[in-house]
Formats: sequence, structure tokens, C-alpha cells
Amino acid sequence: MDINDIKIGTEGSFIGPFEKGIANVKRIEENGYDSVWFADHLMGWTPESIWTPDIIRAAEFQDSPHLFHEVYSTIAVAAWNTNKIKLGTSVTETFRRNPAVLAQTLLTQDHISKGRVILGIGAGEGENVIPYGIKWESPVSRLEESIQIIKLLWKSDKKVNFEGKFWNLKNAVLSLKPFKKGKYPPIWIAAHGPKMLDLTGRLGDGWIPAYSDPESYKYRLDHIKNSAKKANRDPNEITPALFSFLVIDEEHNICDDMLENPVIKNQLLTMPPSMYKKYGAIHPFGEDFYGLLEYIPTEYDRKTVLEAIDKIPAKMCDDNTLHGTPDEIISKIEEYAKVGLKHIVLYNTTYLADITKIKSSFGLLKKVLEYFHG
Repeated sequence: MDINDIKIGTEGSFIGPFEKGIANVKRIEENGYDSVWFADHLMGWTPESIWTPDIIRAAEFQDSPHLFHEVYSTIAVAAWNTNKIKLGTSVTETFRRNPAVLAQTLLTQDHISKGRVILGIGAGEGENVIPYGIKWESPVSRLEESIQIIKLLWKSDKKVNFEGKFWNLKNAVLSLKPFKKGKYPPIWIAAHGPKMLDLTGRLGDGWIPAYSDPESYKYRLDHIKNSAKKANRDPNEITPALFSFLVIDEEHNICDDMLENPVIKNQLLTMPPSMYKKYGAIHPFGEDFYGLLEYIPTEYDRKTVLEAIDKIPAKMCDDNTLHGTPDEIISKIEEYAKVGLKHIVLYNTTYLADITKIKSSFGLLKKVLEYFHG
């Protein structure tokens, strides 16, 4: 394993004024990050019922946890103001966008960025679909059909016809070509379950799950590689990545204290029931409750959310939130690298747990970046 081969990305969604977002993404590039990722959300995972200064100090400076600019407009601005950093969606889905429109959008971003955009895509999250009157139906099959259409439109010089369960194309064309001849934006799939892992092996250029311990990561990556081989694809052409929430400090015990903050533990409500069973527990909202699909934060009052968070096993939070000193974070990333990881996206959530750590945490994160960049 050559540590210099490990790519390091970070989260860069514009929260406040665009001028601040532009300054931030420029700083991210100047610091040497390999990629920057932008959330495609209408709603955030933190319920507004607990977004209060007594729990989350950041609430003093930001009125709502659901502040999100439209992702592709943001990426266009970020791309225009940077030169070499990769830019990705973390992640989009196909309930809100027709695949033909998505295919055109990504090629447009490809030209604006001069070949630096990555389509991060997944089956979808209920919070961005159900509250907005969009029918939730067959998310994995829908995603597969969408990727097939995107690739078909990208690579066909003729009129395209397609008969599917969700979309039908008749004499459709997309004449726009990529910025670099024959080099289309890579499609990285946020896959966790068996069907999605199969899909990644067959159609993905990269894999970007949102959580996984090293042992589970290896198991899932092997699943993807086997799927790729069955589809007569070279598994090495698929980039193994990971999107990881991060809590970092000079002292480990301070990180442990921050893991107890509701804003950090709340993220674990998005996890599947199988994860809770692994820790001898059931999901606080029900034995079969699948967080990514069913957790809609705006539906829960403060008391209900805090009671649910209290039921999350501490060991589960400890194992599934990347946390510790810079050396400990480096060691953990190396564990992932040993089982195949090539690209990790670190989302610094330290300051959400403790606003006084905003400057120090990003400084410590820079040490991690510098280590992997030699």
C-alpha cells in the first residue's frame, strides 16, 4: 500500500452567502484536497426540533438545519472558481430528475469544470422525496434504469429508443459530448445492500458508501468485484471510496464526549435495522425501520427525537463515527486502505458538536491530509 495513492476529499456544500462558499472551496483546493463534495438535499438529517443553541451551538449562527442550495448550480459556481480539484455530488438520486435531464446536466458540468465532475448517485432518501409529493417506488430498479439511460444517451450518436418500467424514450437525442473526447463523467454509486452492490459492480465507475467499518467494507467491496467479474468488467476500474463523518481533536477523550452530542448520534438514526441488530438492539423507531428511507426529520418533535437518540448504543456510535486524534484517524484510514479503499471523503462534523472547535478541527484535519500527500 502506497499512502500517496490514497485520495482525500471533503465536504464543501455552500451554507451561507455564495461569496463565502466560493472562498471556502478555493481554500479547500489550495489546501491540497483531491475532491470536494456537495449535498443534493432539500432537507437535512437534523430535525429542527433539536436545532437549538442549548443542544447545538451552531444554531446560534444558522437559523435552520435544512439550508441547502441547489447542488448543480453550486457545482457550476465552484467549478468556475477552481482549477484542478474534483467535484462530486454526495449524492443525487433519480426521483427528482429525469435521467435524460441528469445526463445533460452532468455533461454541462463536465464542460464547466473541464472534466472534473463526478456523479455521485444512490437509490434515494425518503426525506428528499416523500414530503414533496413524489411517489416512492422501487428505488433500486429505478436507479438501474436511470443509469442505463444516462450511459445510452452519453454514448449513442443515433436516436435513442428505450422501453422501461419507469421511463420510455422514443427517437431521443443528446448530442452534447464530454469535454475530453470519450471521457464521460464517472458514476460513483452509494451502495450498501446486496442489490445496490450488484448494481455497482455492473454499472458503477466508483463506490461511495456512507458508512462501513473496515471488515464490512472489505466484504462489500468483494461483493462488488464479484459482480463486476460476472458482468465481464475489470473490478480494478471501479474506484473504492468512502464518505465518512469525522470528529477530530488533539485528545481522544474529548472526541468521545462529542460523540454523545445529539447532533452526532442523530446521524445513526439513518442506519438500517441490520446495523442495530449487530449491537443487540432494535432501531429506536421500530424493528423494521430503515432510516435512510423512512427517517423524515421534520415529522419528529423534540422529545421523540431525544428519546430515540438516547436508545442508540454507545458502541455503535463509537464504531461507526470516524473519530480521534490525527494519528488515530490516519491509522483508521490506513486500515480501510489495506482492504481496498482508494478515496475517502471526510466530512468534519466536530464543530457541530462543539462550535469552539471549528478552527482547531480543520487545522488537525489538514495534518491528516498532509500525511497522505507525503
